[in-house]
Amino acid sequence: MESPLKLLILCGRSARHLHVANALCRAGEAVAIVQETGGEWNLKKTLKKLRPDNLLRKIWRWLRDRRRYTGNPEAKFFFPDGEPRLDHPELLREVPHINHPEVVKLARELKPDLICVFGTSLIRGELLKEGRLGIINLHGGLSPEYRGADCTFWALYNGEPEKVGCTLHYIDAGIDTGRLIAHISPEVREGDGELVLFWRSVKDSAEVYAEAVARLARGEQLGRAQPGKGHLYQVRDRGLRHESALAARVASGMMAGMALPRRIRWFASESVQERNT
Repeated sequence: MESPLKLLILCGRSARHLHVANALCRAGEAVAIVQETGGEWNLKKTLKKLRPDNLLRKIWRWLRDRRRYTGNPEAKFFFPDGEPRLDHPELLREVPHINHPEVVKLARELKPDLICVFGTSLIRGELLKEGRLGIINLHGGLSPEYRGADCTFWALYNGEPEKVGCTLHYIDAGIDTGRLIAHISPEVREGDGELVLFWRSVKDSAEVYAEAVARLARGEQLGRAQPGKGHLYQVRDRGLRHESALAARVASGMMAGMALPRRIRWFASESVQERNT
């Protein structure tokens, strides 16, 4: 029987992030769970956030999300039987940001087989070199066509609900550009909205993430280069006019009769493909 992989988990703090972290802890031997607090500021970052365009955008998004998240529906979706929690809180480490020297130091001390990421800031610099088998990320869109932020929204806005989903991929120096491991597309039903589809994608992806860890522990070779650059969506791209346009399309019946099953596509490495041809 193969030995479980040693995992260093880097994740966000929301219910969806805790759900995925718990699935990974069951799939391998977690040696630490790292979350960033966002507590380290400098003058340049402060001035950028206080620019009128950035400030207005942040206020609008805060008001929108406050309305959407009233009653904490995400927590109820991922933890219907209780409060969101880590199964292994004793493994938790907090850092100001994910590229902090303490994270690199931790990785070098613990020597994980694999670094598993979901919901952190972009990973840069020395941390990219860590992990015996590399670093894997769960991205909330189908790369390369949907990279960056708010990809569930943009797939719906573009009239492509069949392209809602998540990507499991290796991390490189780009933004969601690393070698593909799996595409996870959730069930899509009439009446589904952005948040439910995103959460359903993440819940399905937690199972696939755990399976990927098990496959790598067995020595399987996963990962295929992305076929092009696709499209990168950024937070600032999404505005009130886009929100209003999507709401109007949904109201006019865009999702009527929608009934798509869950779909999972695995990507074997190029060398495996060559042997099979």
